[in-house]
Amino acid sequence: MDWGTLVATVCGGSLAVSGTVLADHLRRRHENDRGAGERRRAVYIEFITAAEAGHARLRQIAQSPVADADLGAATRAALSDAAIYEARERLFIDASTAVAGAGQALFEQLRALQRAVATGAEPASRAFHDAYHPYIGTVWAYRVAVRHELEGQSLSPTAFGWDRWDGRDRCPLCRQATDSGT
Repeated sequence: MDWGTLVATVCGGSLAVSGTVLADHLRRRHENDRGAGERRRAVYIEFITAAEAGHARLRQIAQSPVADADLGAATRAALSDAAIYEARERLFIDASTAVAGAGQALFEQLRALQRAVATGAEPASRAFHDAYHPYIGTVWAYRVAVRHELEGQSLSPTAFGWDRWDGRDRCPLCRQATDSGT
């Protein structure tokens, strides 16, 4: 019996099986990574969409505060109906630390806006703007964090011809207050 042929055959077969197992493992890992990325993207979009729905409803309430007898209940319902709490929980489970932190900051500023509207702040009031602009700033910070994670690209206000994310530089009420020194 020729032992060289037998050893070569066994080694060759072992290498072929090992290569197949490794290739299959790498393929599954790549598919899992791609699935996790797609799931994160969906969660990130769900969160920002829920935040925007809550924000839009808060603006409606602020524009017609007399339409709701209990502003506190109406503003709490605006966030609940937007499903921001559920989206936030999914964000905490699937997001990276940077995006979860940006999402929590956004949520806290949305809650500050909710509290301002609950006290009767109308869109043209200083109280509304003091809550609104920090909220808009955190919305953009969240978008930048998501974009950086998913695409590795940054974004700055200058890309839109703006000076800052929070919109104070484009807000007539805030510009007027700055010009008058208040």
